[in-house]
Amino acid sequence: MMRMLGHAIAAAVSVIFLFPYLWMASSAFRSTRAVLTAPLRLWPESFDLDGFTAILRIGDLSLWRALGNSLLITGASTALAVLVAALGAYAISRRPKAAAFRLLRYGFLLTMIYPYMLLVIPVYIVVYKLGLLGGYAGIILFLALGPVQFFLFEQFFRTLPGEVIEAATIDGASEAAILFRIVLPMARPVVATVAIITFLLNWAQWFPVLVISSTSDTWTLPVALLNLNGELGANFQGIMALSVVTTIPVAALFLVAQRQVIQGMTDGAVKG
Repeated sequence: MMRMLGHAIAAAVSVIFLFPYLWMASSAFRSTRAVLTAPLRLWPESFDLDGFTAILRIGDLSLWRALGNSLLITGASTALAVLVAALGAYAISRRPKAAAFRLLRYGFLLTMIYPYMLLVIPVYIVVYKLGLLGGYAGIILFLALGPVQFFLFEQFFRTLPGEVIEAATIDGASEAAILFRIVLPMARPVVATVAIITFLLNWAQWFPVLVISSTSDTWTLPVALLNLNGELGANFQGIMALSVVTTIPVAALFLVAQRQVIQGMTDGAVKG
């Protein structure tokens, strides 16, 4: 009886959280007049595709260019973030008492509590000095910063048996060989989790992309969505349509990989 009650409560809560997305998907096929007349209606009166037609081009940016930018920037920044976080976490787990490494660890902690928006100004200056302003490289480097990913790796590396690494060291393996041939294969659940979390976080980023971009050529889907109001005025249907297009990839990824995320969070965050 208690189990059935628990399932019923969980189902009710799920419906509450799912309602905004269903409403958004329905509104993508409804006119602004229809939405204002019956705002809580979930099933559209007719499947009107005008909203999707309107977002095929947003000013000078095509929908396919924005989608390609999102895939390129998110994919590249995710790969770089996983690599950098794994290297840094492994180095610190191997030499935890080194003063420089401890300072680096505290720096990562500081970035987690420091207001994210305040980091944009110094990062903008650094990107400008490096000559990367307005290009993909500057955006990718900025989004590759991942303190959460770093600590997931670090906590997992601390749980690894020291005998395994010592045996590899005695056999003459280098640190790079130990990391890529022994440690990372053992950490595959955490690697997958870090990659998924980073992809989900970076896909939704709009402020760094907007700040570093000099033209709309490097805009991603969230940035295009942000600027949709200015381009289409009161086209509410177009805004909902682009919201659906923007959220479908990450929603599908999370539904497919949610078990992996939970397992990796357990392996990497609870232990140590």
